[in-house]
Amino acid sequence: MKTTLDYTQIAELISKAKYPIAFTGAGISVESGIPPFRGQGGLWNKYDPEFLTLSTFHRQPEKSWAIIKEIFYDHWGEAAPNPAHYALAELEKMGMMKAIITMNIDNLHQKAGSSKVIEYHGTIGRMICEKCHKTYPTETVNLDKIPPRCSCGAVLKPDFIFFGEGIPNDAFNESLDLAQKTDLMLVIGTTGEVMPACHVPIIAEERGATIIEINPSESTYTHSTTDIYIPQKAGIALAEIAKEAKKFSK
Repeated sequence: MKTTLDYTQIAELISKAKYPIAFTGAGISVESGIPPFRGQGGLWNKYDPEFLTLSTFHRQPEKSWAIIKEIFYDHWGEAAPNPAHYALAELEKMGMMKAIITMNIDNLHQKAGSSKVIEYHGTIGRMICEKCHKTYPTETVNLDKIPPRCSCGAVLKPDFIFFGEGIPNDAFNESLDLAQKTDLMLVIGTTGEVMPACHVPIIAEERGATIIEINPSESTYTHSTTDIYIPQKAGIALAEIAKEAKKFSK
């Protein structure tokens, strides 16, 4: 593992990569005011995660939905992309970012302008009916009365992963394919502890990809998987990288 803050060097590495991608975790969204689930200030220090188990949701949808609305729609709905999200979108425009695999469900990468985003854990931007499988863009669903219901009468569920659910096959398979295809991966704002998503950078590294980690604190990847470690906030580091990348833009 190397340590460097030479953003020009990092930008040049990205510009020379054949298939650079990013893997993002909660840390990138913390800078937009969205708290992480774990650790200091994490949601699980304030809320019992039981409300996000499928069994509780099915048994007590009103109770689960009251907390879901408060956290993910009343508060998170006001969050805006930060410089890190915009920098990744800018790298994509320059042809230096082929895709983003995100563990986040907040839709901020898309709001910033990134077009190829694999949502590993789903999204708050869509609702799904577990009975008839109809989906609804969140902005079309009235949350003044909860739980919201499908046209078929069944309770709608946010289209993100609850405890007790598996990773969607499409997201899982596409993430695996990208991890095997990439030759350079930016790993941003993750502790590397969330299963099974944490395997994605490891697979990329095992296939020979250069792993560039951007994290204020060391993660489980730092001394085992990471090639270049940037101990900095994502918004600062990625903004500098995107600025330097313009020198190498074709």
